[in-house]
Amino acid sequence: MTGTEFEQPPDVRPTGRASGDPGSVWLRQDPSRSRPVPLTRERIVDAAVSLLDRHGIGGLTMRHLARQLDVTPTALYWHVKTKKDVLDLAVDHVFGHVPLPEGTDDWRDDVRTLAGEWRAVMLRHPWAPGLIGRPMLGPNVLARTEFLQAALVRGGLSGLRLTATTRLLANYVIGTALTEATWHRTAAAPTQAQARQRVTADPAAYPTLNASGHLDADRWTDDVLFEHGLDTILGGRTHNERD
Repeated sequence: MTGTEFEQPPDVRPTGRASGDPGSVWLRQDPSRSRPVPLTRERIVDAAVSLLDRHGIGGLTMRHLARQLDVTPTALYWHVKTKKDVLDLAVDHVFGHVPLPEGTDDWRDDVRTLAGEWRAVMLRHPWAPGLIGRPMLGPNVLARTEFLQAALVRGGLSGLRLTATTRLLANYVIGTALTEATWHRTAAAPTQAQARQRVTADPAAYPTLNASGHLDADRWTDDVLFEHGLDTILGGRTHNERD
């Protein structure tokens, strides 16, 4: 190198895999974010419950469920075989939303607490009561049935009385929730008023129905009727009874 010459700096332009515009790393999509979420039974059940809540049992098909999950129907069959499987899983899933009472010294209070929470969940998922006649062997259903029967055993029930009372309470909660959900969904206030008028128009033909206020929606709330019905089954006097 002479006094009039300068050494040229090496070529530092990026080459190969390191090439790219400055800052481009922030403009490229992270590959980990583009990977599809793995299909699991839990995801299937969550999506099924969402569809059932919005559209009822008739709105749940394997094709609709696959579309909801953005997968092919064939992919579902790796995890569930039939729509019936999905329904069984969905029912047990919503039963998991029924809190298990901590348990008290009063077995009747424990039964009332469980039954009240059960009814509340059924009303939030009005499609569920119509499916409970199916064999229910899921862990959430069994855990709550075990709690119910254990409380009744503490109340002195056993054998046939235990089985019959368990079924009576289950039918009461399911039937109440189904009736309430259907009535409030399909019978608007004018329809309820017309039904009441049908009975009151002929008091001689329906004296007991008139006296009891059988269709008088303003006389007792659904909550009061439910709690008093439980008390009638279990014995004793409900705290919210109104004369």
